[in-house]
Amino acid sequence: MPSDETRPLLTETTFRVRFAETDMMGVVHHASYLVYFEEGRSALSRHVGSPYAMLEASGFSLAVSEVHVRYTGSARYDEEITVRSWIGQVQSRAITFEHEVVRAASGEVLARGTVRTICVDRQGRVCRLPEEWIAPFKAALALWQAAAGVQ
Repeated sequence: MPSDETRPLLTETTFRVRFAETDMMGVVHHASYLVYFEEGRSALSRHVGSPYAMLEASGFSLAVSEVHVRYTGSARYDEEITVRSWIGQVQSRAITFEHEVVRAASGEVLARGTVRTICVDRQGRVCRLPEEWIAPFKAALALWQAAAGVQ
């Protein structure tokens, strides 16, 4: 993740690991991190003023087209974790989200990931993201880039 000086607009969502997300040893199953990333994307969308439900209501959705996860630790049942999410890239038909899952008590990074999503209509055809939904993401990303001196 970028340093505090160059950190992009970020949301943090903290919650406890649920039993259903763990294996028989009480360790979070690797697939559960994808659900945590989704929670982070939803929180980020609400935070910038473009809730995902608004996109769905307008007849579009985001299909996950690519996921990359690097696991560096593990969480256990009932442990508090925090999902950090920020905007990686905004394109006309796609938006990329960056995520970290950290141990809430210590900040230890448990997983880092990138999720690329593409906009599809109700028939599943790839299409442009509606400008009214994506504009707040573009504005937030541009603000961060200007503050960080990133092109």
